[in-house]
Amino acid sequence: MSASDLANPASRVIPREYVSAFILVTSLFFMWAIAHNMNDILIRQFQKALDLSRGQASFIQVSFYFAYAFAAIPAGYAMKKLGFKRAILTGLLLYAAGAALFYPAAAVGNYSFFLVALFIIATGIVFLETSGSGYITLVGDPATAARRINFAQSFNGLGGFIAPLIGGIFIFSGIEHSPDTIAALSPQALQEYRALEARQVQLPYLSLAGILVFVALLVGLTRFPASGSRASSSTKPTLAGVFAHRSFVWAIVAQFFYVGAQIGVWSYFIDFTKELTPMTPEKTAAFYLSASLLSFMVGRFIGTYLMKYIAPRKLLAIYALVNIGLVFVAMIASGLPAVVALGATSFFMSIMFPTIYALGLEHLGDKAEMGSSLIIMTIISGAIIPPMMGFLSDIYSVQWAYGVPLVCYFMVWLSTRLGGQERSGPQAMEQAV
Repeated sequence: MSASDLANPASRVIPREYVSAFILVTSLFFMWAIAHNMNDILIRQFQKALDLSRGQASFIQVSFYFAYAFAAIPAGYAMKKLGFKRAILTGLLLYAAGAALFYPAAAVGNYSFFLVALFIIATGIVFLETSGSGYITLVGDPATAARRINFAQSFNGLGGFIAPLIGGIFIFSGIEHSPDTIAALSPQALQEYRALEARQVQLPYLSLAGILVFVALLVGLTRFPASGSRASSSTKPTLAGVFAHRSFVWAIVAQFFYVGAQIGVWSYFIDFTKELTPMTPEKTAAFYLSASLLSFMVGRFIGTYLMKYIAPRKLLAIYALVNIGLVFVAMIASGLPAVVALGATSFFMSIMFPTIYALGLEHLGDKAEMGSSLIIMTIISGAIIPPMMGFLSDIYSVQWAYGVPLVCYFMVWLSTRLGGQERSGPQAMEQAV
């Protein structure tokens, strides 16, 4: 799928009247990726600035991803009752408010304050993901939904690539004290050091808040045509009706384990790099993470192209198997080869979220809005899997903690085998994509 496809009515990927809104909504995928992937930097930074263990720092992800359980249903309701545009505006303003709160949180150096700010950011992002992903999926031909959502999610990969660069340049100070050096500092010097490290997050997050307000203004000025690609029904969707679809049930399972694996892999990538290659500076480790996320972005574009020839479910199964192998290598290898193996998993994670999402909604018809909210709720696994890895790494090592995402990728693969091939119309996604 290319940019020319968007404006070409013959392509059937996106109708012409939706192009402007499609482009703007696609940019939101970039914006929420910044927050998601800055958390990976914060986990390392707050260990220094706030004197946290890895397990304690994992509550960054707990606070952030708990919002998905709290806000997904309200976001779905807002999308249905207020429309895509107003739901998106709500998400942008909440996201901006949470980012702005980083300034006072850093000034007082209070971890709880940061966690509240992260929860507000994530609540805004839930609104953006539910409405943005729903809009991209529903505005065109259902047969090309997987290609559209993978194309839009490619810009999520771009944001993921840029976030560690921002963190490496503007948040990591380059000052790395050993435990012995920390112990030798006077109480006043130690307090000044931690306060300096905490203030490193102020400028990046305040700048992000300003950009989000500007994007909200653009959304407010843009016309969002109503989607009409799903059949209407006078019957109110029910949970039983949604869960009657086998493909949806297994999409819920797959998305829960996939999201947990993705967030866990990236959350401790810098710690993994430091553990396996101790002489690597934090800034360099952040750039390694950025390179890994660059492969994630490239993988989205390549995956979108491959889906013209390979059924989405089959490609998802292949990628899950490859990642099982790569994580196994990362767990048993040493030094840079282990880091490279772990970094390579990003390429094969690239298509997983949007493909699982599209496969889950494929047969829901007028129940798609409810299904979208439920799939988005599975992102709460980001509040479960990373803490498991954090506390395991405190007890054993970061390297062995990666056994958790290994199991997660196996579950993604299993879902492709048991999810079934439902057909609700004359064309199935595997045929059309």
